Amino acid sequence: MRTVKLSLIFLFCVSFLLLNGCGSELQDLRIQNDTQRERMKQLESDLQAKILQLDELQRKLASAEGSSDIEVEALQQQIAALEEDIAKKKELIASMQERLLLGGGALPVEVSAMLEDFAAKHDMVEYDSSRGMIKFRSDLLFEKGSDKVASSAVQAIQLLCGILSTEEAKDFDVIIAGHTDDMRIAQPATRAKHPTNWHLSAHRAIAVLNVMAGNKIDPKRMSVRGFGEYRPFAANQPNKGGNPQNRRVEIYIVTKGV
Repeated sequence: MRTVKLSLIFLFCVSFLLLNGCGSELQDLRIQNDTQRERMKQLESDLQAKILQLDELQRKLASAEGSSDIEVEALQQQIAALEEDIAKKKELIASMQERLLLGGGALPVEVSAMLEDFAAKHDMVEYDSSRGMIKFRSDLLFEKGSDKVASSAVQAIQLLCGILSTEEAKDFDVIIAGHTDDMRIAQPATRAKHPTNWHLSAHRAIAVLNVMAGNKIDPKRMSVRGFGEYRPFAANQPNKGGNPQNRRVEIYIVTKGV
């Protein structure tokens, strides 16, 4: 009997240590992810500044007619260096995103089944069960060149909120990510509100968040990200011709606290 008690105590201790070890490892992963996301935010901010600087230099070069060859060559060299730097930063950001250790993943069967059914009933929606990700086509979700959610899309978001409020899904958090293609914002009125595609993607993600918050999704469960044109789903047309497939909002359903 004494041997049995000692064995039980031993097993309890081992289980306790394993559980604590797993918790510690999970916490370490979250800390690593938080650090990496913070670094990515810094890189993305720096990238945006470089892009604005490049636009300014390209305008100067375009209006440099009559300037000396030396001035034109200097501008061309600056542009080439900036373009190389921008390409490297884009590559680094994409690589860091790939290395994130936590994020979307397969959801419980009940939740996944509800989302599959939801996507099947809405042309603007796709569901990736392997990533726990709902994708909305921005062309149908928003009024053209705007961050105003189209009235036809509000009902779909409301139905999604109903799923996220169920007992099976209520313990998951939501990340809302906006994306655009690479077409420049041309209309002055639109550009005044959304100076860059980056702004537009973030503003659209926030607009979706506001609809979800208005439909009783706890704000503590939600966060937003704006990727602008820098995470294309498919290749854009040459000369910043864009691609409708890249204009989208992705909603990731993730483990709470990730």
